[in-house]
Amino acid sequence: MSTPGEAENTFGRWPDDNDRKGRRRRDVQAAAARGLRAGRDQLAGLSERAGRGAPKGGDRRHVMGSRPGGEGERAMVPEATFTSYYDRPVVKASPWKADIPAYFFLGGAAAGSSLLGAGADLTGRPALRRAGRLGALVGILLSMVALIHDLGRPSRFINMQRVVKPTSPMSVGTWILSLYGPLTGLAAASEMAELADLPRRLPRTLRGPARLLVFVGRPSGIAAAMVAPAVASYTAVLLSDTATPSWHDAREQLPFLFVGSAAAASGGFAMIAAPVDQAGPARRLAVGGVLLEIAADQRMEKAMGLTAQPLHQGKAGGYLRIAKVLNVIGTTGTVLLGSRSRSVSAISGAALMAGSALTRFGIFEAGQQSARDPKYTVVPQRERLDRVSGSSEHAGVAARSRR
Repeated sequence: MSTPGEAENTFGRWPDDNDRKGRRRRDVQAAAARGLRAGRDQLAGLSERAGRGAPKGGDRRHVMGSRPGGEGERAMVPEATFTSYYDRPVVKASPWKADIPAYFFLGGAAAGSSLLGAGADLTGRPALRRAGRLGALVGILLSMVALIHDLGRPSRFINMQRVVKPTSPMSVGTWILSLYGPLTGLAAASEMAELADLPRRLPRTLRGPARLLVFVGRPSGIAAAMVAPAVASYTAVLLSDTATPSWHDAREQLPFLFVGSAAAASGGFAMIAAPVDQAGPARRLAVGGVLLEIAADQRMEKAMGLTAQPLHQGKAGGYLRIAKVLNVIGTTGTVLLGSRSRSVSAISGAALMAGSALTRFGIFEAGQQSARDPKYTVVPQRERLDRVSGSSEHAGVAARSRR
């Protein structure tokens, strides 16, 4: 292969040197020669830098050079601009719509209601038990409607039950719902049979099955309550298992936040549906859920770093700010007057439910916003690489010092 200089010398010896076609050839080939020179110079610079080694201090963007005139630090790589190929995001935003955060909220409220229903059954609070069982059934049915609407066809949910894949949150969640749904439905059916007094009103031939249905209400309600924590928390695992920056970086705290939000929603619903003299456990569950949600939120934002910014910006920031205000209003009303006034109890419960719903929508929108902005993917990756490079460099220095 000829060198750039030889190529330039050769270009002038074409027979059609003086016509237009020859001039075009010479222009193209001269540009190619200049490109070869530039590539050779870049390779020489890279070789020189590799021979000197990486710069100290973990900063790989600059190299200390001894330029004439004492210019000091010399930039070798330009500062990054957070754009991507054809201005597309680095991570593709999830195709999920509003059905999914609604599914998260309704499933969490159903799970907390199952816990309240089982506890009320064991402590002799029939009105609270009824609110818990029926609320759990309504919540899980509506959540399944939202999920199937997002999937497009009911058969897609059934197809996910062909296999059990423990490493897939979606597969595990499908089986959790498949177990929780029938238990909740059985407990609610038992409650409705007892409420309608079916063992006495039905004909003699049907009284036996009605009595059996009433009898299985307690074991099915307790079994549903045992599965309920997984129903309330697996959706957080489903989000954090994705590559969406704000969801993935919150993977350690997000399940606690979702569980606290579910407790606040279910407690708020029971405060609306049950009389104040039996709603004491619901009030305590709601207040405890709000406190857990606040603690998890504070810890989550500290752990997330840069990817916590979408939680305070745009649509997500608006949702979460309103949710916090509603949580404060609901908690204050619950603590001060929730045990005295049915109307205050109902208003506080509605505020807690609305705050829980907006929390789920805010977390969902924050993840979508972080996926659309390349910096929430690029900057944390570079920070992790810098930490790994720095630790490797320190380990090498320590090894050399031991020698």
